[in-house]
Amino acid sequence: MEIAVLAYVAVMSLILCILMYSDKSRAVNKKWRIAEKTLFIVAIFGGAIGGVLGMYLFRHKTRHNLFAFGFPLLAAVQTYLLVTLLK
Repeated sequence: MEIAVLAYVAVMSLILCILMYSDKSRAVNKKWRIAEKTLFIVAIFGGAIGGVLGMYLFRHKTRHNLFAFGFPLLAAVQTYLLVTLLK
């Protein structure tokens, strides 16, 4: 059970990190962008840790308060829940 939960969070985090890279690339190239709503949905469903990682790795959405505070807050809550669940 614990491994499945960790694997789920890892996959969702990887997906969101890739989405952050893709959105940054699209922004630089002035192409169609990934909706902010989509990024937050993936974060809420377990990918917030990858979202924070992607945000700072790719310097993307760091000036948007909703992301700068929202993703780390979600990541903290998800990390707390993981630690609590896996005790």
